[in-house]
Amino acid sequence: MSKETSTWLNTHVLIGFTDKRGHAWHYRADHQGTEPNHYPGPIPITEVKRRLFGWSAEPARVFVEDRFGLRLAEHHLGVTTSDTGDLLAIHTDEYGIHQYSTWLLDNVAALLDDGLAIGSAGLLRERKQAWVSVEIPDNITTPEGVQFRPNLLACSSHDASLKTRYKRVVTNVVCDNTMNLSLREDGQEVAIVHKRNSALHLLSAREALQIVHTVADDFAAEVKKLCQTTVTDRAWKAFLDAHTPIPTEPGRGRTNAANKRAALTRLWTSDSRVSPWKNTGWGVVQAVNTHLNHEALIRGAGRAERNMTRVMTGELAKHDRTAAATLHKVLATV
Repeated sequence: MSKETSTWLNTHVLIGFTDKRGHAWHYRADHQGTEPNHYPGPIPITEVKRRLFGWSAEPARVFVEDRFGLRLAEHHLGVTTSDTGDLLAIHTDEYGIHQYSTWLLDNVAALLDDGLAIGSAGLLRERKQAWVSVEIPDNITTPEGVQFRPNLLACSSHDASLKTRYKRVVTNVVCDNTMNLSLREDGQEVAIVHKRNSALHLLSAREALQIVHTVADDFAAEVKKLCQTTVTDRAWKAFLDAHTPIPTEPGRGRTNAANKRAALTRLWTSDSRVSPWKNTGWGVVQAVNTHLNHEALIRGAGRAERNMTRVMTGELAKHDRTAAATLHKVLATV
């Protein structure tokens, strides 16, 4: 992680409930700036508005300049920041701006019950993306020893890289990883396209998401099922062959595959974030998720930024589901 990326993460990302979860893994004390970005309890909504959302995205006219001079680009819309004038994106005039403060704070407050508070919030990609995570105050520990925090994650963008989404996820406390709520794809999020006059229908969104209080039981049931799934050493090797096959031809691909298999096996056998659940289905999912979050090769972005982007786009959830589906296929044949 470059110092610039670390400084951004430690000033433009706010982490709450550190008395329950500890510091975020990207925490660097010397990159905190004048105000710490970690809070022992919930993050006050006033802090999120002041430190992250104290500006707005403003529409701007777009011009083109060529040998015919300077002309207005009709049917196009620029998006700029109200405080610095930075250009965030250029869209067609059908694009609808979703202000972070409205869509990630006000709408979420209307969706949720009392007893929930902001657990994390942040800006990424030079403020082109943002998220707010709402959580219950206490960690939950399953009988199998898996400690987690249920979340409702709200995220959006100004560069069309993300729809505005409200989704149920969990934070796995032992590794500070975000994980998909379940291996199902249905009913886990509500997405709104950035179009003029787009709106969130609160009642239908609430019914679809079933809100954060239902996350604990659903996730705990998934953990129990996976922990009761036995994965022998032979099945683990078969899983590696299916999940990360080694190419027959020598080269970078073969080397990368061998390195990934070695890293997954080390997590499986001797890493405290995974090894307590060795020889179970949960151990398999945990090994794959932890490797992707903390050890997989990253190109073109910092690890923390890439991890959060994967969560917001749903890519991480697909990885979890794919790993579990591969495991079930392997167990049916071994």
